[in-house]
Amino acid sequence: MKYGVCMAISMLFASGLVHAGEADVVSVEVDLIGERSFRFDVTVRHADEGWKHYANKWEVTGPDGAVLGTRILHHPHVNEQPFTRSLSGVVIPSDIKEVTIKAYDSVHDDGGKEVRIILPQ
Repeated sequence: MKYGVCMAISMLFASGLVHAGEADVVSVEVDLIGERSFRFDVTVRHADEGWKHYANKWEVTGPDGAVLGTRILHHPHVNEQPFTRSLSGVVIPSDIKEVTIKAYDSVHDDGGKEVRIILPQ
């Protein structure tokens, strides 16, 4: 039985079904740049493997899950890990005091480490 389990795991690795995993948000810096307008500097870590599997965006979401801003990542960052990208002009209603930043990848979509941050006033 042990041989069968080891063989199945070996076949998964050989078949390419085991991927780089999910994209994680490592850190977030946020600045108030205007009336309820924010700039987010988000650092993401993902073991990008090239165009078939890479971190492809991150989002700012409100407490209800509504997307308030999206930063599309247009290419893999294979040799640049972790990497930081910015998004300015994210307008957030005054009743929202805290947001969540989550990253996505081209295979798993979301599911990695998220960061919640309290907005500066």
